[in-house]
Amino acid sequence: MALTKEKKQNIVKDLEEKIEKQKAIVFMDFSGTKVKKLTNLRKKLKEENNELKVAKKTLMDIAFKNRKMAVETKNLNGEIGLVFGYENELSPAKIVYQFLKTNPNVKIAGGYIENRFYGSEDIIRFAELPGREQLLANLVGSLSAPMSNLVSVMSGNLRKLVIALSQIKK
Repeated sequence: MALTKEKKQNIVKDLEEKIEKQKAIVFMDFSGTKVKKLTNLRKKLKEENNELKVAKKTLMDIAFKNRKMAVETKNLNGEIGLVFGYENELSPAKIVYQFLKTNPNVKIAGGYIENRFYGSEDIIRFAELPGREQLLANLVGSLSAPMSNLVSVMSGNLRKLVIALSQIKK
């Protein structure tokens, strides 16, 4: 069933609105993936305030051009879906990467983060980064390590003194 001009304009308008709100976009090739698996992916994405949108590449290109973004989906192979991240820049990449591990048909085709297009290798590297909470925990651990080591060294001398005094008492 061919899309009417009015439907195409509505799709482009919807894409433009989503592009305006996004913090990151991940382009994924979902060729050969079953609808049920894509539905599960949509649910996971929605839980993290992300969204998967599928449209024709020409309509995507029009929406990107209208928003003055230097992205061309014509260069991307396969059936392309756009995963929009509205709160976190890395969240869509992480979720798609996890989905990719269990679905070999899915491929990351690239991504658009902070007004820059990245290739699939870069997006995969971003997805493999630890989460914000993990990075903050590592930072706190690194900052507190010297202090805890100093306390341990200082208390070690007191412990040795107490042991020596208890030995003399016996």
